[in-house]
Amino acid sequence: MRKSLGRVFLTLFIFLHVGLFASAYKWSAYANKKTAYLHEAIHLKYVCSFSDASELYTIEFNHAREYEKFTLKNLRSSEQIVDGKRVNSYEFVAFAKEALEIEFAFEAIMKKTTKESIEDTVIGRDNVQKEDFTKEAIKQKVLRVNIKETNTPLVGDFAVEAKKNEPKVKAYEPYHMEVSIKGVGNFEALKPIEFNIEGVRVFAEEAAQNYKLSEDGLHGEWRQKFAFVAEKDFRVPKIEIEYFSLREQKLQKFVINALDVGVEAGFKKEELLDEEPKSGFEFDYSYFYYMLVFIAGFLAAKIKIKKRVFKKNSNEEFIQKVQEAESLDELMILLVLKDAKKYEKIVMDIEAKKITSLSGVKKKVLYM
Repeated sequence: MRKSLGRVFLTLFIFLHVGLFASAYKWSAYANKKTAYLHEAIHLKYVCSFSDASELYTIEFNHAREYEKFTLKNLRSSEQIVDGKRVNSYEFVAFAKEALEIEFAFEAIMKKTTKESIEDTVIGRDNVQKEDFTKEAIKQKVLRVNIKETNTPLVGDFAVEAKKNEPKVKAYEPYHMEVSIKGVGNFEALKPIEFNIEGVRVFAEEAAQNYKLSEDGLHGEWRQKFAFVAEKDFRVPKIEIEYFSLREQKLQKFVINALDVGVEAGFKKEELLDEEPKSGFEFDYSYFYYMLVFIAGFLAAKIKIKKRVFKKNSNEEFIQKVQEAESLDELMILLVLKDAKKYEKIVMDIEAKKITSLSGVKKKVLYM
């Protein structure tokens, strides 16, 4: 009897003393602009303010996804108690796909624990066929933004940089170049750069993107590395990428000027190999070396090298790639792209099947 009375008093205490079921709430919504350009970031914020701590309410409000006319991404959400009152906020960044007026019309689902559910839990009733929550769909204020045309999918404010070696190499020695684009905008619209140069084998790494979403778009960097291998002089063509500058509100272009690369006569045998004891059969290693990079190119087309996040320190990035290489063929290609002359002996030993231990050769490379 005392146990039952205790449960009843506890239930009354919850309902009367805490006042859980007297909560009220109010939603508000705003967009940071009424006019925006195609693919420009639009910051949306929705706030639910309660009259008290409102422990019994939970909110379902996540609309981040692809829509027909725009893309919506989660920026952040929070829940705070301010002066004893609960405040929930939800922030998104939208990117328009079409040049027209866009409406952002969403609903929030307010889930409230029922009085009966609290009572059943406190008193300890079993086999109760009742809802745990009541649900109410709350339509949010419709936010409208007029979208203007840009005539290009890449929108933002960027700076481009090309890191290049001295434009002089020996025949079949890789010439390295790296293109870096930094700034704020929709980096996802950037496409990999492709080169088609007659008589030149082009090795291109997958583009590496490192960015963070903020109220005004994606802040970060896009990079792509290249290695060019040729027998004769060649020209790396000019790179032009069109984008719409939000700062200038007009179309602009990244431009990296064309570059002429001089190619000297090929390596001599004594430059390629450490001195080895002579035998009855001698292989022409200089010819083999000339063919090596082309063989590596063939293998590169068949080996899937995992995409990795770019690290600012190029040496650390190379070490990570060596450690993660899953085969001798993949490791051989990495060494050719990094420094063909430095790793030539290891590369040729791999190709000649003199090296068969992946872990062993990794240690050798990392301690060089």
